Amino acid sequence: MCPHCRAFITIKDKVCPYCNEALAPKQSGDESAGMFAGFIPHARFNMMIILLINAGIFVATVLFSMNWGHENALIDVDTRTLIAFGAKYNPLIAQGEWWRLVTAGFLHGGIMHIVMNSIGLFILGADAEETYGAPRMLVIYFCSTVAGFYASAVWSPSVSVGASAAVFGLLGAMIADQLRRGHGLSFRGGYVMWALYNLIFGVIGGGNIDNAAHIGGLVAGFAIAYVAGTEGRLRSTKEYLWRVASWLCILLTALCFLKMYLWFTVNTR
Repeated sequence: MCPHCRAFITIKDKVCPYCNEALAPKQSGDESAGMFAGFIPHARFNMMIILLINAGIFVATVLFSMNWGHENALIDVDTRTLIAFGAKYNPLIAQGEWWRLVTAGFLHGGIMHIVMNSIGLFILGADAEETYGAPRMLVIYFCSTVAGFYASAVWSPSVSVGASAAVFGLLGAMIADQLRRGHGLSFRGGYVMWALYNLIFGVIGGGNIDNAAHIGGLVAGFAIAYVAGTEGRLRSTKEYLWRVASWLCILLTALCFLKMYLWFTVNTR
């Protein structure tokens, strides 16, 4: 896809046949693949890394939960373990543990929870990365997670985890792209209907579904994507700033997990 006019082109094109803009040797996503390019498709490279991180953390929480005597951990990780690994927990957030707004987005409460979120991320991650480029997609993912769990913290006292805030953020981003292209809010299938189905299911399903996190993520993803727009010239100042912003999000995420690890070592002895 041409990063300038968004027309579909071949990988052999050096100049877009539709807008006549020169194309960079590497398209979005290629630069981050590195030595793993042969194992992970470029269109999903960044999202596959996120999915692997989620899976690794889920395995760790299940094992830790079992070690604490919770035999059914694969289906339902106990709340104590989720809090220890960085779940959104209002009393601790009120004490200054803001990093939980990030780490909560990488935790899941059971096998079905992570499977459903992973399917959504796998599909939407590729769409968002192809549409917006890797830097914007990562910023949208990070900000949607934070906004979603902040909304959850304001709305509900319940412990909450899951990547669904980011899933809804990516949905919001794709809806924003639909509007920017002048396609309007089409309710016949597509991203708008996907978002509506899930929001309605969240309302009627009740239970442990965190509707506030979903809505917060959706709004944040839409707003950031609508303002950001799609990729321009890859070597422009604007694109450089988006790459810097994406690395800041990665570094902040790493910092949050470091804080979680320090809290974990002190409070789970």
